[in-house]
Amino acid sequence: MGQDAFMESLSSTVGVFQYKIYLLLLGTCSGLKVVVPSHTVHGIRGQALYLPVHYGFHTPASDIQIIWLFERHHTTPKYVLGSMNKSVVPDLEYQQKFTMRPPNASLLINPLQFTDEGNYIVKVNIQGSGTLSASQKVQVTVDDPVTKPVVQIQPSSGAVEYVGNVTLTCLVEGGTRLAYQWLKNGRPVHTSSTNSFSPQNNVLHIAPVTKEDIGNYSCLVKNSVSEMESDIIMPTIYYGPYGLRVNSDKGLKVGEVFTVDIGEAILFDCSADSYPPNTYSWIQRTGNTTYVIKHGPHLEVASEKVARKTTDYMCCAYNNVTGRQDETHFTVIITSVGLEKLTQKGKSLSPLASITGISLFLITSTCLLFLWKKYQPCKGRSNIEKSQKQNTEKHKHFQAMRMLWKTSEYMNSLLFQKLLEFPGCPVGLFQPLLVYQGKICTIQFMKLFSTSLPKRKTLRRTVNPRTLTRTPSPGELSWASRALEGNSERIF
Repeated sequence: MGQDAFMESLSSTVGVFQYKIYLLLLGTCSGLKVVVPSHTVHGIRGQALYLPVHYGFHTPASDIQIIWLFERHHTTPKYVLGSMNKSVVPDLEYQQKFTMRPPNASLLINPLQFTDEGNYIVKVNIQGSGTLSASQKVQVTVDDPVTKPVVQIQPSSGAVEYVGNVTLTCLVEGGTRLAYQWLKNGRPVHTSSTNSFSPQNNVLHIAPVTKEDIGNYSCLVKNSVSEMESDIIMPTIYYGPYGLRVNSDKGLKVGEVFTVDIGEAILFDCSADSYPPNTYSWIQRTGNTTYVIKHGPHLEVASEKVARKTTDYMCCAYNNVTGRQDETHFTVIITSVGLEKLTQKGKSLSPLASITGISLFLITSTCLLFLWKKYQPCKGRSNIEKSQKQNTEKHKHFQAMRMLWKTSEYMNSLLFQKLLEFPGCPVGLFQPLLVYQGKICTIQFMKLFSTSLPKRKTLRRTVNPRTLTRTPSPGELSWASRALEGNSERIF
C-alpha cells in the first residue's frame, strides 16, 4: 500500500510539472522567433522523419534551452527531449527514438511508427539580461505507401448498349487513408445520370451503358505520402449500326444518285459504325421485285452489263449482337457521256489538222495565182487588148475571190463543228441550232479566216460591159453585193 501511495503521489507531481511546462510553452516574446517550414509533416511508417526548426534572437545570451513535447489526440503533452546549451537531456522512455544536436533545435524521429503520430511542440528559452521564450507546434501523420491498384470489370464479356450495365471495382492491397479517383481517357469521371460511385469511391457503376461510355478507364489511388494508378482497362460495349453510307470510287454522286459512264466498272463500298462489325447485304430492285445480289461490304457494278439505264440498289447492315439493323437506298444511272468523249478524243485531232492544212493550201494558192496574173508583162499589145485583158483578169479575180470566199465559209463551218461539239449534241455541217441536254442553243462565233474583197464601188467601176468579152450574170453581181454587205459574224 505504501508503495502504491508513493507511486500515485509521484505521478501526480509529474503531471503537475508537465502541465506547468505546457503553460510556459504557450507564451511568446517578441525578441525571439521560432520558425518551422510546415505545421503538418507526413511520414512513412518504418522510415526516419526529420522536423526542421529555425530560431533567431538579437540579444546576448548566456544560456539556450530547447524543449520538445509530444501530444497525442486528447492527451496531456509529454516531455520527450531537452537540452541546456549543448547538453541533451532525453526522456529515458524515448532516448532511442528521438535525436537532437543543440544548438540546432531540429528533431529526428527514427524509425517512425503509427504510435508516433500526433503533435510535436518545440520551445526555445534564451537567458540573457532577461528571459525570452517562443514555441511552435508541428503535426505529424504516419501512413503506409499505396501499392499499385487493380481494376476488375463486371460483366467481363461486355454489355449491350441501352440494355446492359457495367461495374468497375478498384482493389488495393497496401496503403492507409486511401483516396480513390476514376479517370476516363486521362480525365476525371464525375457523377451523372448513368455514372454512380460507392461511398469510398472505389466502385464505379455505369447503368445503362451507351456508345459514349467507351474509353480507357483507370483508377488513381493516393494518400499523403504516395499515389499509384492502375493499368488501363476498356469495357466491352456492343452498339450500332450508326451512320450507314455508300461511297464509290468512280462516277458522280449527287445525293443518293450515282451517275456512271457506260463502259466503266464502279466499286461501291457500304460502311457503318458498329461493334461487333456488321454483316452487309446488297439488294437490287427491278420493278416491284427485290432480290439479294451479294453479301459483304463491297459491290462491283459493270455498267455495260446492266440491262436498264436506271437501277435501284439498297445496302443493309445488321449487327447480330445488338439485333439492330439499318439500310440505305441509292440509284445508279448509266450514261453514254464517257463513250462519246473517248470517241471524240481519238478522232478529233486528225480531221482538224487535215481541214486546217487544206484551207491554208487553197488560200495560199489563190493568192499566188492572183499575184502572178496581175503582174504578168503585156508588151506589144494594143490599148484595147490591154483593157480587155485587164477586165478579163479582174473578172477572173472576182471568180477566184468568190471561190475563196465559199471555201473559207465551208472550212470555218467544219472547224467550228469540230471545236465546239458538245457531248450528246448532234451537230450537222450547216444546222442552224444545237441541241444540248434537251435545250436549244444558238451559237455565234467569229470567222477563223478573214478574206478581203474589192469594194462595191471599185467593182462596179471596173466592170465595163463594152470592154468585157463576157458580161457577168445578174446572179453573180447580186451574189457579190450580198457577200460584200455581209458581216464577218454569222449565226448557225
